[in-house]
Amino acid sequence: MMNQELAECAAVMRGREKPAPKAARIPVKCRQRNRFIPGFLAGTAVLTVISLLYLEIDWLKMLSRVPDIGVVFWELAHLDFANMDLIFSSLVETISIAVLSLLYSLVLGILFGMLAARNIFRIPILSFLTQSFFTFLRAVPTPVWVLLMLVCLGMGPEAGVAGLCVHTTAFFTKSFAQSFESIPDETIEALEVTGTGRLSIFFNAVLPAALSQIVAWAGMRLETNFSECAILGMVGAGGIGYVISNSLQGYDYGTAGVAILLVFLVAYVIERVFVRVKRKLY
Repeated sequence: MMNQELAECAAVMRGREKPAPKAARIPVKCRQRNRFIPGFLAGTAVLTVISLLYLEIDWLKMLSRVPDIGVVFWELAHLDFANMDLIFSSLVETISIAVLSLLYSLVLGILFGMLAARNIFRIPILSFLTQSFFTFLRAVPTPVWVLLMLVCLGMGPEAGVAGLCVHTTAFFTKSFAQSFESIPDETIEALEVTGTGRLSIFFNAVLPAALSQIVAWAGMRLETNFSECAILGMVGAGGIGYVISNSLQGYDYGTAGVAILLVFLVAYVIERVFVRVKRKLY
């Protein structure tokens, strides 16, 4: 009897229980984005087809030469250390060009980035003109600047340093200006209330606050400069690229293989060093 009453009470309680309401779904669709993506993909596909038709690539010829890629890399793998003194001196020259262009551009990038940032001097026309000028310099590829410097300064590492400085300074100006503008306005306004000058605010507050970002940009750009130096040497700017170009043209694949391997090793070391530096800073 007792069990029957308990069973009836349990049935009554189950009848009174209401099913839990279903959780409301939050709409995540973005109509404007969904409309843009198909148009972007369609435009990319059209441009790809037009490019293929304009270039008139001979795919059969290209496929027939694919086995030669393996042959060339096999020849490069037969390293020849006979010209190691020339390779090493050229590598040091390449590193020197990359480091000098980086150091000069760092100083210029900080100065021009200060002018380009909107929160330092707060002169909109000055920021606009500075950003526009360096956008033009940045739009011209680095090899073009190096070739122009070769015409002005002649063959040699001087043209490589000057040409890299132009493009690297333009890159740093934009990057550093963004880093300076990321500093909270409250910090700058608090210092202005105390009567601190603009230059003093920049060098004592803004620049130290953006130092970690500056180091990160510098590390990334050093990798880029070293890679570009290896290429620019092929057009007469000096460095390891000149050795690689002459070796490949003379079918001295063993010497070219050693030079290319050293370029890879130095680029990897630079990347790992700056990764450790950035971890220390952050």
